[in-house]
Amino acid sequence: MLILMSLLPILSIFFFLVILRWSARKGMFFSFIITVLIAYFGWQMGAVSITAASLKGVMTALEVGVIVFGAVLLLNMLKESGAVDTIRASFTSISPDRRVQAIIVAWLFGTFLEGAAGWGAPATIVGPLLIALGFPALAAVMVALMLQSTPVSYGAVGTPILVGVNTSLENQPVVNNYIDGSGQEMSNFIFEVGGQVSIFHAIVGLFVPLLMSAMLTKFFGRNRSFREGFAIWPFAIFAGLAFVIPFTLVANFLGPEFPSLLGGLIGMAIVIPLAKKGFLMPKTTFDFEPRESWQKSWLSDIAADVKPTKKISMVKAWMPYVLVALLLVITRVEALGLKAIVSSWVISFENILGTDITHNLTPLMIPGVVFIVVAILSGWLHGLDGKGMANAFKVSGRTIVAAMAALIVSVPLVQVFINSGLNDAGFDSMPLVLAQGAASLFGDNWPLVSPAIGAMGAFAAGSNTVSNMMFGLFQFGVADEIGANPLYIVALQAVGGAAGNMICVHNVVAASAAAGLIGKEGTLISRLLIPTIFYLVLAGAVGYVWVNGLGLNIGIFLIIAVLTVLLTMILRSQKRAETN
Repeated sequence: MLILMSLLPILSIFFFLVILRWSARKGMFFSFIITVLIAYFGWQMGAVSITAASLKGVMTALEVGVIVFGAVLLLNMLKESGAVDTIRASFTSISPDRRVQAIIVAWLFGTFLEGAAGWGAPATIVGPLLIALGFPALAAVMVALMLQSTPVSYGAVGTPILVGVNTSLENQPVVNNYIDGSGQEMSNFIFEVGGQVSIFHAIVGLFVPLLMSAMLTKFFGRNRSFREGFAIWPFAIFAGLAFVIPFTLVANFLGPEFPSLLGGLIGMAIVIPLAKKGFLMPKTTFDFEPRESWQKSWLSDIAADVKPTKKISMVKAWMPYVLVALLLVITRVEALGLKAIVSSWVISFENILGTDITHNLTPLMIPGVVFIVVAILSGWLHGLDGKGMANAFKVSGRTIVAAMAALIVSVPLVQVFINSGLNDAGFDSMPLVLAQGAASLFGDNWPLVSPAIGAMGAFAAGSNTVSNMMFGLFQFGVADEIGANPLYIVALQAVGGAAGNMICVHNVVAASAAAGLIGKEGTLISRLLIPTIFYLVLAGAVGYVWVNGLGLNIGIFLIIAVLTVLLTMILRSQKRAETN
């Protein structure tokens, strides 16, 4: 009964958003009410604790709001100045093919941003940028959210590993016994976890650019076909390798701070010059139908066309994004010295309403602050007058007001769910009850579902870091019980936590809001279940084989089944291309 009750908040979200296709604002409100009732009556979580958790959620939602506002403001400044037209031309010069553009912008540029900022910020930048390139808003957000997978475990310079996993495991008896028995230091174990995470991610993430292309053509192409997307497989696999190889090498030799950051940079340095020379470019060019043929649900509330007063040079047009990347890096890399300064201002809300719930806010470390600063600087750099800058602020303000209506109930729901362990019934929190139920059900087959637990935590909490904090120790304990190497199981937790970011509600809401797309969150989540399930199934199968070895087992069977489906789709796309 407890397991069923703890599952209801998640089921309600899927029911309202995915099945009924309600907007996040409406669906999350009713899901919040259901969660509060379960917490109060089922877990005997006091009204004060529920209120304190909700207040923490509101404060977190405001932080997300700053990220969304900053991303939208930057886009609107670039629209007003005409820089967006120049950026559009720069990507068109690489290739007019929308599949290629999506892979370069979302996969390569987006993974670099994830390595620098994390916390869902890259999707809020990439979505609007793709819209500026001429993508339908719904397509732009879908592709932008797919990048929130492979690089996420190393987002914000390794936070999910260095903070999430480490915080969960440090000073725990079962962990200390293992560390002492293996004759290594805790820091070495965390380093090894970070390396193993990259190996699992690389095997699965290699196919993400291909899935981006396939999802784009299936839902937004003239023929509504996966095959058109799979037809670009040589370039997509090449782009996947260009990221995951340096990504894995950095994780295993340098540590968890820089795999996504350097992987994205190296990937761009390899792929873009070769793409310009036509390397592995598709023979036919994929483009969307004319804008007048687009479905109304594809369109953004953000004005698509603003007539600029002047032409902006390529260097000036790209300078704001260069500044965003530089500022994010230098304020998050400890060795550069600026991180200590910007992180020194901390606003702490200790023991909210007398509970054990605490919220620490570091205002200058919110990525949105960087976006806002750069947006204002770009207005000055591009010579915008007061009227143009004021209009950018005005349009951005309208967007964030619409977004906050959903965020202000979504994030408090998450906090009540996570903090339900503060109760008078003596029960574990709802996430732990769910995880324990799964462990008792699957036993020795646990590696198959270990990533799904991580994904569930990210879906609920909106963060790979928080998911690792919630379930890292639990996953270690299950590994100890079934006699598996805890290194592999904890790594699978982190991999699943990254994959769950594709469908976590507050990422979907934030990315949608940044693109001016309100009310389509359920549609996005239902479609993004396809790459999410692919990621979790293949990661679980690889993890099972890693733990149990090669042989005729369910892990090998699942790997063969997944790869057979992919190969079949690739061959069918090739056959169709030859026929045409």
